[in-house]
Amino acid sequence: MHKRQKMNPLKWIGWLFAPIEKNGAFFVFMFVLGWLCTQLEIMPYYLRGRGAKPYELSLPELFLDIYVVCAILALIPRKIRIWIKALFYIILYGVALVDMYCYERFESTLTPTMLMLVGETNGQEAQEFMQGYLSWDVVKSNVGWILLLILIHILWTVIRQRLSKLRKRMILPKVNPGFITGLKAVLGCLVAWLLYSSVCQTWDNKVAMHRLFSCNTVGQVEHELTKKDQAKLYVPVYRLAFGLYANHLASHQVVQLKKASQLVQVDSCSYRVPNIILVIGESYNKHHSQLYGYEKPTTPRQQAMAAEGSLIPFSDVVASWNLTSFVFKHMLSLYAVGDSGEWCDKPLFPEVFRKAGYQVTFITNQFQPKAKEAVYDFSGNFFLNDPSLSKAQFDVRNARTYRFDDGVLKEYDALSKQKAEHQMVILHLMGSHVDYRARYPQPQFRLFTPQMYNRPELTDKQKRILSDYDNSLLYNDSILFAITQRFTDKDAVVIYVPDHGEEIFDGKPYMYGRMHGANIDYRLARNEMEIPFWIWGSPKYRENHPYGWQAIQAAKDLPMMTDALPHLLLYLGGIATPLYRPELNIISSEYNKQRPRILKGVTDYNTLKK
Repeated sequence: MHKRQKMNPLKWIGWLFAPIEKNGAFFVFMFVLGWLCTQLEIMPYYLRGRGAKPYELSLPELFLDIYVVCAILALIPRKIRIWIKALFYIILYGVALVDMYCYERFESTLTPTMLMLVGETNGQEAQEFMQGYLSWDVVKSNVGWILLLILIHILWTVIRQRLSKLRKRMILPKVNPGFITGLKAVLGCLVAWLLYSSVCQTWDNKVAMHRLFSCNTVGQVEHELTKKDQAKLYVPVYRLAFGLYANHLASHQVVQLKKASQLVQVDSCSYRVPNIILVIGESYNKHHSQLYGYEKPTTPRQQAMAAEGSLIPFSDVVASWNLTSFVFKHMLSLYAVGDSGEWCDKPLFPEVFRKAGYQVTFITNQFQPKAKEAVYDFSGNFFLNDPSLSKAQFDVRNARTYRFDDGVLKEYDALSKQKAEHQMVILHLMGSHVDYRARYPQPQFRLFTPQMYNRPELTDKQKRILSDYDNSLLYNDSILFAITQRFTDKDAVVIYVPDHGEEIFDGKPYMYGRMHGANIDYRLARNEMEIPFWIWGSPKYRENHPYGWQAIQAAKDLPMMTDALPHLLLYLGGIATPLYRPELNIISSEYNKQRPRILKGVTDYNTLKK
């Protein structure tokens, strides 16, 4: 019997290099392709603002990702492996070209909204797009670097095939097998070190990517992307996968909403208030409103309307979330936080109004699908921009956004020429969305300056941001006043409610924006969930509905969360439907004052110590 030969340990170590050896061209060219994309593009999901830099761990993560693919390819027979690599080339080069093109043309890499728009594009629109956007300028841009890499790859493949044929005809000197084994062992050790280093450096990102692709709803995806340790989708193919995944989750909820629309039943409608106007603001810190005791005159017009008795400010209203998309879903759906199921299991109130005979107008200065749209807006508008759901909810919609919110007024004035006897109007403003200095026309609304704030604990830059924020509220005040003035001769109510609050240097840590990952204590709830909420009644409304106006005045200090708003609207519309729940209508005698107000689905605001 032959003795069993012992395996040379050097060969074992050398096997670590085998995946790269068998797929050398694939490894090199795909590594260069990934590196080009990471250096020439800035990812929109997590690198925002000025001074953004490429992903700092792109090299180790590229090495790890491509090595794993090569290891899998090495297990496949060569004849099949060739065709699989060809397919990979087509996909990876193709996605990289599209991604880079989008970055050059739209200043954004691939997003879920782009894929949604592609899905809704017909053949003629696609042809017009190609004719309008493909030009020599594109080749001269950063897209040209990828095209050059593809050309080099093709030339290398041709030269390599020629050299292979030439090598077969030549008699080459034999190389010492021991030298080859030793060289591979050295390279194997290098690969082992690089793998260990890459795994250690990029493991957290791999865990974050697993969390991201384990989300069950678009809302969970959005919340995941607010975390500091969010996934870095650093190469185009990951962004494509994410876009497809987000659209898949969105389509699931769209299907649920379409099923829920079958539940819409209107028994009768008295059109109690013929004109109902809902104005949805953005990022409004209640404690920076003069109407609620702020020292600076940020809301002089609202203050004047409250003084004359036409505007009733409510004192104890909170938003259900500090994310626009979550609030929008809760505010438009007849689902209430605490119900079983999801928000998309119940119909949306605009559809109920439309079925009841109201003309429903929706003018938004934010939720228009745009190619460079981030996932946050995609999450908030996919159900509003689905063609069939939009048709079921709205009679009139705008098709563009404006730099300032006075554009919303102009849009309404143009669209309102289509007069209706009964109308539900939803106006969605940009309000005080970051960047604050871009939210108001200058210099006419630049009343507040950094020098006016006696805040020694703040830097000069922070005072400038604070003054810009207050100026945006002053401009917003003028917009809200202008909206009410358009209905002074009608039987109408105007309801104002922002989506959520905003951090604006009110208490440590001194910051602006929102703290998405922080635990919810009263300090956070005060700044980010407590919001202004008021109802304005026209002279005709107050004259025609004295008891309704008294009910509104009596309810102004009752606790409320904005997810219950649809039931107040149904009551004002006089819509008799099984979907209406009087215990959620704040001006109903059956209103549940003890209802828990669950913030972000986890914390009852009523239990927080103030």
